Amino acid sequence: MNLHEYQGKELLEKFGVAIQRGKVVESVEEAVTAYRELQEETGTDFAVVKAQIHAGGRGKGGGVKLAKSAGDLREHADNILGMMLKTPQTPGGMEGPGKLVRKVLIAEDVYAPDFDACKEFYISVLMDRERRSNVIIYSTEGGMDIEKVAEETPHLVHKEHIHPGIGLLPFQARKVAFNLGLEGIAFKNMVKFITNLYRAFTDSDASLFEINPCLKTGDDRIVAVDCKVSLDENALFRHPHL
Repeated sequence: MNLHEYQGKELLEKFGVAIQRGKVVESVEEAVTAYRELQEETGTDFAVVKAQIHAGGRGKGGGVKLAKSAGDLREHADNILGMMLKTPQTPGGMEGPGKLVRKVLIAEDVYAPDFDACKEFYISVLMDRERRSNVIIYSTEGGMDIEKVAEETPHLVHKEHIHPGIGLLPFQARKVAFNLGLEGIAFKNMVKFITNLYRAFTDSDASLFEINPCLKTGDDRIVAVDCKVSLDENALFRHPHL
């Protein structure tokens, strides 16, 4: 069972994973109200309008827009809500019919105020069936298609396999943070992020958690900006709340 971005973030937050805050809405007026609330909470006029459909590459099809004012936000929300969004991952790709956008997420701009100090990473947790163990796949090349990174620069894609009888060990979380080139507070926050992310994956019986991008902010926080979450349908009877 695939979750929308806002649903996946709600799940992650319950396990202590830092997320890009946002409010899901179904109308333009609700979007403007959510924007005003985020303004008060974050202290910035910037916000992101993100279409909520089951497909990656939403930005390539015009489903993710940065708003710098209430006017911007109203315009973007009006354009995205109700559109047939086409991405490389919707049926038929960019030439297909696309998917109808019924909801948008009004999210904080976690890149502000110092965009240049931010750094994007790729992090996912899934089952490696060949090795019969869970694996954390991660890269310094966040915000890009991981398949393209693996094909063109395979040395930038790292894997950390987790022993099924032991679970994630502290040194493995530190290894991930080290290989991503982090230090100081950002290093400690990444270790916490990985630890909580893996616990969320196992405790919710997920089959995939993909955080792309995972962001190091200008003040060294580690935040899930986007997330793709798939749950094991065979285990849903153990999670009636999901």
